[in-house]
Amino acid sequence: GSILEPQERSMEPPAVPPEEEEEEEEEEMPLTAAPSPVGCQLFGYVGIEAVLDQMKIKTMKMGFEFNIMVVGQSGLGKSTMVNTLFKSKVSRKASQPGQEECIPKTVQLQCVTHVIEEKGVKMKLTVTDTPGFGDQINNKNCWDPIIKYINEQYERYLREEILITRKRKIPDTRVHVCVYFVPPTGHWLRPLDLEFMRRLSKIVNVVPVIAKADSLTLEERAEFKQRIQEDLKAHAISVYPQEDFDQDPDDRTLNDRIREKIPFAVVGADQEHQVNGKRVLGRKTKWGIIEVENPAHCEFPLLRDLLIRSHLQDLKDITHNVHYESYRVRRLNESNGP
Repeated sequence: GSILEPQERSMEPPAVPPEEEEEEEEEEMPLTAAPSPVGCQLFGYVGIEAVLDQMKIKTMKMGFEFNIMVVGQSGLGKSTMVNTLFKSKVSRKASQPGQEECIPKTVQLQCVTHVIEEKGVKMKLTVTDTPGFGDQINNKNCWDPIIKYINEQYERYLREEILITRKRKIPDTRVHVCVYFVPPTGHWLRPLDLEFMRRLSKIVNVVPVIAKADSLTLEERAEFKQRIQEDLKAHAISVYPQEDFDQDPDDRTLNDRIREKIPFAVVGADQEHQVNGKRVLGRKTKWGIIEVENPAHCEFPLLRDLLIRSHLQDLKDITHNVHYESYRVRRLNESNGP
């Protein structure tokens, strides 16, 4: 074909005589898209399934990050619970042996990072503890340092993301889950608990647990759990897993069973004992040994399955696609506003 000069081109369509225009209208047929095939049968092995192996090998080489925050009063076993979750000394107390811990006057945040490896899979684990939360006489606005820290991690990720020449893999320091420890009072949730979860559930995944559940009987534990569920529903507090983010019917069925058990009544222990010829994690009392990993004794296995074995990637996805996205939209609107 011939190359036309820019001056010879015209944006207006060429004039068409009325007779030809009527003929073209008669010849026009409605365009219908061909139905897309649901599936295509292969006549031999192609190797598409090898993509999963490629993703697995790449993930094992690169590793991944997981950031967990534990919030609660002193003496509720937060550090012990984290050590029990990952079966290693990953809490802040383990990194500072021989030091007496005193209650700080204000809420402080302390982060400890470890690299854990299991069967070739490396995970960079960051545990953020909040000593001083709820330990003062006046606990007004004690959640402000925690909210500030979470937003700072979002801001750090956003600044790396909007750079012209950004890193191939942006370091992820965002908090993926916040485990909130409720004191085992056996009554109702305190105003401090309600206000904290109401504010934090909007910016991070919150998982409430009943700490030191072995101090309650089974009847008291069930009644206390029911009261907490009523409080959360009455104050419209949406804890993880949120109903709004259930898209798949199978996921909704699984999450409904999990929501019936929340908050989990957990017991933490980092010492092993001999039970029927086996070494188990547990707490030794005069009446016997409370096995941490026994579902008949506590609900620690349910918490471990939720945080690590079944919903770890979902926690990271919701953090990135929901909480971080809402923060990013708000910040960009503020910077583009008048």
